[in-house]
Amino acid sequence: MAEPPPPTAIDVAGLVRQIPTHYPFVLVDRVLEHDPRGRLVAIKNVTGSEEFFEGHFPGAPVMPGVLLMESLAQAAGIWLLQDAADPRRLEVHVVGIDQAKFRRPALPGDQLRLEITVLKRRGPLCRVRGEVRSGENRVAEANLLLRVAALEPPGVDPTARVAREAVLGAGVEIGPYSVVGPQVRIGARTVLASHVVVDGDTEVGRDNRLYPFCSVGLAPQDKKYQGEHTRLVIGDRNVVRECVTIQPGTAGGGGLTRIGSDNLFMAYAHVAHDCLVGDHTIFANGATLAGHVEVADWVTIGAYSGVHQFCRVGTHAFVGGYTVATKDVLPYSKTVGNRACIYGVNTIGLTRRGFPAETIAAIRRAFRVLLQSRLNTSEAVARLEAEGSPHAEVRRIVEFIRSARRGVILKRHSRHRMTEDS
Repeated sequence: MAEPPPPTAIDVAGLVRQIPTHYPFVLVDRVLEHDPRGRLVAIKNVTGSEEFFEGHFPGAPVMPGVLLMESLAQAAGIWLLQDAADPRRLEVHVVGIDQAKFRRPALPGDQLRLEITVLKRRGPLCRVRGEVRSGENRVAEANLLLRVAALEPPGVDPTARVAREAVLGAGVEIGPYSVVGPQVRIGARTVLASHVVVDGDTEVGRDNRLYPFCSVGLAPQDKKYQGEHTRLVIGDRNVVRECVTIQPGTAGGGGLTRIGSDNLFMAYAHVAHDCLVGDHTIFANGATLAGHVEVADWVTIGAYSGVHQFCRVGTHAFVGGYTVATKDVLPYSKTVGNRACIYGVNTIGLTRRGFPAETIAAIRRAFRVLLQSRLNTSEAVARLEAEGSPHAEVRRIVEFIRSARRGVILKRHSRHRMTEDS
């Protein structure tokens, strides 16, 4: 019987793309070794900008142990899917972890070496030994039991027009009279209702729901656009209601529009070219972003509001209905009006999301320094920096103002005076 082939040079990027996860949850950057006989070595570069460091832990960032286990599972998944005819039709699930040990923390700047050794494989089940190393130091180790599961094939209504080159994940549903272009990639279990159009170089993640008459990925409404290749990337679990329009980037703005995950776009909302939208946002009916707008996580934009091009909306901000924002919207603020003014801190939103009372109080105090003191903006920011607040939220406000290019809305409504409760 012929011996299996020895380890060889491989298509590293192709293997990493087999992981059935999307940004920001891909925890394998490169594959160094790949032996089909039962071994794989991969790399995860831990950078200071990783999203999980923001809360784990403020001022002392440590990569969570559960993510170390997930990185091993993803590396093992690459090995398991290596010979699958169509990896997009499969998922790798972790069904057990034992003998897990955490030797030292994984910190920003570490390059983690993920070593996978297959112990036993029978049918859809596979037991592997995983080790995480940083240089000569062992960071973590565990035995993982994994299962390869088949996903449902996509369902396409006979009246829909889906290009032969389009890539549809398992369990995707395409409703009557919908149109999917040749460069479109749609993740597992995403549902397109009737009369939805998705075109251009567009990637739609998993478990999204697009309602009738959405227009996603069609050419941007920009006179400078000359048909150049640009992209639109949409994350997972978004709800895009009737008649919403989301457009790809332009060459003048980096060529990419990116939508995160767990967002709600109500009817007639519009996201223009080159916008960057985070996670857990809500766009009420008719909310409109001009080109090059950045919207951070947990933002709510009220009905028929507009955000001027190149503006930013800071994290956890609430923009009231019929608001026109022509400058950056301060994080954690309640901003309303045409032209927009600040009506205090978004206390209701922060409370609903579990912010501690002392953190909300610190944000309120920072707002009073910015909006009600006799200091100009530069002096107020310098004062907040000098005070050295222990709260990351206050530091984020200062950093947001420092990095503004169009200015920040710092006008308090004349009838609204901030108190301890507003």
